[in-house]
Amino acid sequence: MDDAPVLSIVVPVYRSESILPKLVAVVATEMKALGLEGQFELILVNDASPDNSWDVILELATANPWVKGVGLRRNFGQHNATMAGLNLSSGCYVVIMDDDLQHPPSAIAELLSALKEGYDVCYTNYRNRKHALWKKVGSRFNDWVATRLLSKPTGLYLSSFKAMRREVVNEIVRYDGPYPYIDGLILDVTRSIATIDIEHQERESGAGNYNLINSVSLWLKMATSFSVFPLRVVSFLGITLSFLSMLMLVAVVVGKLMYPDIQAGWASVVTTILFIGGIQTLCLGMIGEYMGRTYLKLNKKPQFSVGRLVNVANKSNE
Repeated sequence: MDDAPVLSIVVPVYRSESILPKLVAVVATEMKALGLEGQFELILVNDASPDNSWDVILELATANPWVKGVGLRRNFGQHNATMAGLNLSSGCYVVIMDDDLQHPPSAIAELLSALKEGYDVCYTNYRNRKHALWKKVGSRFNDWVATRLLSKPTGLYLSSFKAMRREVVNEIVRYDGPYPYIDGLILDVTRSIATIDIEHQERESGAGNYNLINSVSLWLKMATSFSVFPLRVVSFLGITLSFLSMLMLVAVVVGKLMYPDIQAGWASVVTTILFIGGIQTLCLGMIGEYMGRTYLKLNKKPQFSVGRLVNVANKSNE
């Protein structure tokens, strides 16, 4: 569209009432330095934050017409909130960043430069990460899983601070499932990806909102929504256990024929039963995870639900 902004910045918001004013001020300064005054929009998606984040968004949107406020009816999670922002964005380029100022807005210029060079997507790679140790370890595990499940290029860090072309965003928002994983959707669309190095900043105030439960949920979402690899692992385990069971059966028969007086090994029998039962339970649970997600998608479980808007027209509500 002729009146579309050059840049949309999408920020999912949760427990950030004290940070938002500074975030808006810093973004405004950087956009002015880039010569994008009047040519950008900042979309703040309030993911049913329990603090006064929505009231702060209303104040900021009233004072700055380029601030767009989106209030979700309940907490849907970071990736769902981001999808809500992407659906309502209209910029030729779209940047996704966190609300805690650990992602420096000054890096947006480099992100846009990479896109203008022809790349579809540009990720950021953090120097001197300020995350807790468990989160760094979890991030490495996430990287390992994504490489194997999503065929992620080796060395690409799937940062939550990234920029995309409008064409990529248009493809991503076609996904209407209830459990989106932004990076999985990006990797489904394109491999034209660049990276830039940035300094990871200290969180402006408060503690991070992501915890171990969120990380496990993200891994399950990645595994069961964007890959059938876990089902193939389950099939391989089934074949392997069947083969081992046949070998054990042959060994038992041969042993009984050679040594008729040998006593039955009840401990080994019970151990084998428990082991196979545990594997079967794991496999059934994995299959159930896939079936459950399929059931929820078929029943059109909403990806997000917009309750309130300010300075933006509602183009989508699910």
